[in-house]
Order: sequence, then C-alpha cells, then structure tokens
Amino acid sequence: MDTQSLQAFLAVADNGSFSLAGEQLYLTQPAVSKRIATLEEQIGARLFDRIGRRVSLTEAGQVLLPRAREILVMVNDSRQALANLAGDIRGSLIMATSHHIGLHRLPPILKTYTQAHPEVRMDLRFLDSEQAYQGVLTGELEVAVVTLAPAPDPRLTVVPVWVDRLHFVCGKDHPLAKQGRVALTALSEHDAVLPGHLTFTRDIVLDTFAQNGLQVNVGLSTNYLETLKMMVTIGLGWSVLPETLIDKELHRLPIELPPIERPLGYLVHKSRTLSNAARSMLTLLDDEITPPARSP
Repeated sequence: MDTQSLQAFLAVADNGSFSLAGEQLYLTQPAVSKRIATLEEQIGARLFDRIGRRVSLTEAGQVLLPRAREILVMVNDSRQALANLAGDIRGSLIMATSHHIGLHRLPPILKTYTQAHPEVRMDLRFLDSEQAYQGVLTGELEVAVVTLAPAPDPRLTVVPVWVDRLHFVCGKDHPLAKQGRVALTALSEHDAVLPGHLTFTRDIVLDTFAQNGLQVNVGLSTNYLETLKMMVTIGLGWSVLPETLIDKELHRLPIELPPIERPLGYLVHKSRTLSNAARSMLTLLDDEITPPARSP
C-alpha cells in the first residue's frame, strides 16, 4: 500500500471527484484512476461507487478513510523528524488562517517570516476557524491561526496570541443609532446580522444574550466580517465587530454590558512532529502574545 495511492484516495474522497482530485495532485484523471485501481487491487475491495458523475465512498472506503489519513500523517511525521535533524528552515509550511486575521493581524508577521526564510514554500489557506480546527486534527494542516474555540479539543495545543474586543454596531441611520444608552433587550427587538451557524463568534454573542434570558433575531448571516460590516452600514441590522473594522461609517452602540472578547491564536496537533519551518512561525507568533492585563 504505497503513499501515492493513499494520497489519490484521500483526494478523491475529499473532492468527490476524480477530475478535481487530479487537479489537486497535478495529475491527469486517468493517472488518478490508475492509482485508485491499484489500491483497490491491493486491499481486495472496491473503494468508490461511480453513479453518473457522482462519486461516493463504499463501506470499505469509509473504513479505510480515517486509517489512510493516520498513515500519511505518520509517514510525513517521520520524514519531518529526519529533515529537522539538519536544522535547515526550508520545505513547505501548510498553514491556515481566517480571512479577518489574515487581513488584519498576520501581514507584518508573514512579511518578516518570508524575508527571514525565503526557502520555505508557504501554503497559506484562508478558511473558517472551524474548518481550520478540523484540518489540524486530521493532519492536513500543520498550523492554524484562528479564533479560538471556547472548549478546544484536548488533542490540540492551543495558544492565545491576541484578544479581539467586539463592539455592538449599527448603521448611522438605524433606529438604534438614535438612542442613548442601549440595553440588550432593545437589541432583541431588531434584526441582527451575524456570522453563520456553528461559528465561534456567533456562539459567543448568542451565549451573552442567553445568559441574560434573551434571544437574538438573526436576519442574515455570513462568515466574512467585511461583508457583515457592509450589511450593517446599509442598515440591514446590528452586529458585533472587532475594533479593526469600526470606522466613521458605523455607529458604535453604548451597550450596558461588559465588553465581549474573543481570543485569537494558533493551534497545532500535540502528536505531530512540527517542521523547522513551523517552529519558526510559532516563534514569531509567540512574540506577538498580548500580556494579561495587570490588576490595579
């Protein structure tokens, strides 16, 4: 069972398509099909059902899927451990970040990193924080820099780097902008525009209201904070946005509530052997860690 066949198997399973798997692996579709056929012959079972254009895993494929990921992670870890012995900072770094962090927090770090380590091939993927968590867990990603989960998976090393203070905002012409101090009950009477379901930021906001016995009427959702800002600006509802996105187009609501904060930081898998390239990135991120506020 060779690693190239396993890589082809995972690519087809993840993309649901032989042609898309070929694009991902820089192979022709017949080459992908040949690798899958070789793997099926080795294990003595069909891995995919092909009905029309739809490709789905068979029962054997579903059994093999998690094991194939584990095998490739172990092989890559072994290669990485041997490569690290040379002490060189080179090779590839597969890292994910959210759009907001990638635009507003990472640029100076990435600039410093790429100037210091020109021989590293940076594979930077923009993903929702929740997707990035899963990518680190499965071994697809080496590092993720994201919004941190309230209860992170124990298999991960999670390090807070920054604290994002979220502010309640609305458009300049929104009815809430005409009020003085605003209570949460007033917000419950108007539609909100928030990140999508199962996102960490949305959960933080909904939990804040739930603790006060209130519900939020979510009119529209998007996971892109810049798009949320646009929706708020044109009056589609109120929202919560980080300080970095608030400008003169928005009205900051004086809410009778302690500030809502969300931690941003990085995560890696505890069982993974990190490359020298990844370790160097983590060093730069550690230098950015916001020290805890001192008690008066």
